[in-house]
Amino acid sequence: MMEYNVDTDFFHSWFRNYVESFYTEDPKIQQNIRLKEEHTLRVCKEILRLGKALKLNGNALRLAEIIALFHDIGRFEQFTTYGTFDDRMSENHATLGLKVLKATNVLSRLTKMEQTIVYNAIEYHNVRRVPDNGDELIELHSKLIRDADKLDIWYVVTNYYTERHRQRNPALELELPDTSDYSLCFVDDLLNDRVSNSYDLKSFNDMKLLQLGWIFDINFTPTFFYIQERRIIEKIITALPDTEDIRKIQNHVTDYLEKRISNIRKATRF
Repeated sequence: MMEYNVDTDFFHSWFRNYVESFYTEDPKIQQNIRLKEEHTLRVCKEILRLGKALKLNGNALRLAEIIALFHDIGRFEQFTTYGTFDDRMSENHATLGLKVLKATNVLSRLTKMEQTIVYNAIEYHNVRRVPDNGDELIELHSKLIRDADKLDIWYVVTNYYTERHRQRNPALELELPDTSDYSLCFVDDLLNDRVSNSYDLKSFNDMKLLQLGWIFDINFTPTFFYIQERRIIEKIITALPDTEDIRKIQNHVTDYLEKRISNIRKATRF
């Protein structure tokens, strides 16, 4: 247990020093550096909450926390260099993060196997689907970070949708046009239980629909309960236009979540 505390303390200290090197007097940049710093620390809490609910052992929790701490490490260089969080307009932030980790050799105190798990989980955290490479630990940790990351992104964006009339942050909207339009391909994906492709984004509403569709890429039982408890579906729907398409989507996604939870309760009495 002592090794667990020492290791995570070291990595948290390294992370804090690294992020502080990007602090600036430029308010736009500083706001978004802090946004990702705070997001990262909350994802660490989300992944530990999820891991404990799944009764993972101490070493698995330790590795999960390290992955969460570094999953977005590429975001700081990305925003400082390009002024955007849009991977399409800059670089894939996961790939950029791996470059940072390998160049600094910060993971050197982990075993080679642990480093491989961390690198792969970070590489896979923002792909549409985790590839099947036959490694159970890589798959476990990749799915953990994906669930934890989504939970906090949902927290960030649903708060933003409620408060954006007071202060807008174009970086959180990927500088997408804020119109009443949305692309029908996202509607079709949602009604067919598919995660959409971010490269199809054309409007701010498309981004909301994309985020709603992440529910079809949830991996663990506790996450479904967190989604229901936090009323994530309702909060995103409220930020979308009141149209027949959106009402169909709300009914479909709500039914999907309720069925998943009902099936879980029948199977496990969770």
